[in-house]
Amino acid sequence: MQVLSTEPFSLLSQRSLVYNEAFTRVGMLLTFVSMSLVALALLSGALPTSSDLTAIASIVLGFDLVVGLATVIRVRNAYQEDFIAVQAMNRVRRGYAELAPEAMPYISMGTYDDLASVVVSYGASIAPSSVVAGLSYGLSTSIGLAMLVVALLAGAFVAVVGLAIGVSGLAALAAGAAATLVTIGALAWLGYRAQIRNQANAVVRFPQPRSEGPARPG
Repeated sequence: MQVLSTEPFSLLSQRSLVYNEAFTRVGMLLTFVSMSLVALALLSGALPTSSDLTAIASIVLGFDLVVGLATVIRVRNAYQEDFIAVQAMNRVRRGYAELAPEAMPYISMGTYDDLASVVVSYGASIAPSSVVAGLSYGLSTSIGLAMLVVALLAGAFVAVVGLAIGVSGLAALAAGAAATLVTIGALAWLGYRAQIRNQANAVVRFPQPRSEGPARPG
């Protein structure tokens, strides 16, 4: 029991580092994009022609888009590291439950390390109550915000490139809107596939017995 009691401290430190990195990365992305837009606004009054501005804007937005994609990848990996830490904490609580069964009524989080039990430890339902609830929850997370910013950057990049090559304003706007929707859909699909792959590769040592019904704390 004494050995098990020291493990949560290292896991909590790991989760804290993961969350701090995710928040820092997203904050850096927002700062980077804001500074780029401010720089373009200042340049707009100094450049002789609008074509020069669109050329520079396409380069700046393209670079922002690359930074945004790198941020999404890193934050997604950080979320996977957090999942592994929560799964490990469930295993520790399983050890508590086996060594001291009388403590079970006082354990609030999951004590199994399968996917459903780990989700219970996050304090979220296994499936969202509706599509709207799922979308609103996804956009409220750090990875959701980063994906939204990247999708908007992709749309702006496509629109500016369209203007730079002589496309009409309405056509450039339509192309930018389409690029935004395609990008957010592609990022969501790739993220879903990565999550399924990571969960399939996760090692489950203490799955919840089927006789106990749906996953629940304890």
